[in-house]
Amino acid sequence: MPSYLIRRLLALLPTLLLASIIVFVTVRLIPGDVIDLMLSQNDVSADRKSREELIAVLGLDVPMWQQYGRWASAIILHGDLGRSLWQGVPVTELLLARLPVTFELGAIALLVGSLIALPIGVYSAIRQDTAGDYAARSFSILLLAVPSFWLGTVVVVFPSIWWGWSPPIQYAAFAESPLTNLKQMLLPGVVLGAALSAITMRLTRTMMLEVLRQDYIRTAWAKGLRERSVILATR
Repeated sequence: MPSYLIRRLLALLPTLLLASIIVFVTVRLIPGDVIDLMLSQNDVSADRKSREELIAVLGLDVPMWQQYGRWASAIILHGDLGRSLWQGVPVTELLLARLPVTFELGAIALLVGSLIALPIGVYSAIRQDTAGDYAARSFSILLLAVPSFWLGTVVVVFPSIWWGWSPPIQYAAFAESPLTNLKQMLLPGVVLGAALSAITMRLTRTMMLEVLRQDYIRTAWAKGLRERSVILATR
């Protein structure tokens, strides 16, 4: 196991390197200039001197490969992710401020996906090739095919048009207002959990069918055990 983990970690390094280069270059090739935006937001005339001074302060006056080298060496040697070009604060602080929201949203999506997928996946397996099984598989394919961004747009736009309701915009932490926080996070959690439930549903059905074909399950059926007991035995 240790040697396997070491091989996997070593194989991860080239992937991280390539991904970081692609992201670093892509951000700088996106149309638009952050320098002009920063000057306009600070009511500074975008003359040549102001631009050159700001470019030098941000370290953008050197070739792109040198910028990447400075950024990568700061991460590797000091664990410093740099500072935000827009807000001027350390990137680490921005990430730490958003991690609780990300973890909460992921937990809600996982919970919603499991609540949807596990019962339907088990039912689809024990009722294989029935109308219920076909309906469950069609439902999973539909959830898998619908893009999350489209579903998110639909569940926000249509309620506001039909019922004049929209989720709260200003974020409220769970510790400050649990009810408001759940109102904000439940809807995106359901949207993200929909696609996750489709994958989990199909996986649950496949694994259940594999277990139901085992000898000890057939023996349990032959001895006349109740369906509930047999299904619980597959856990």
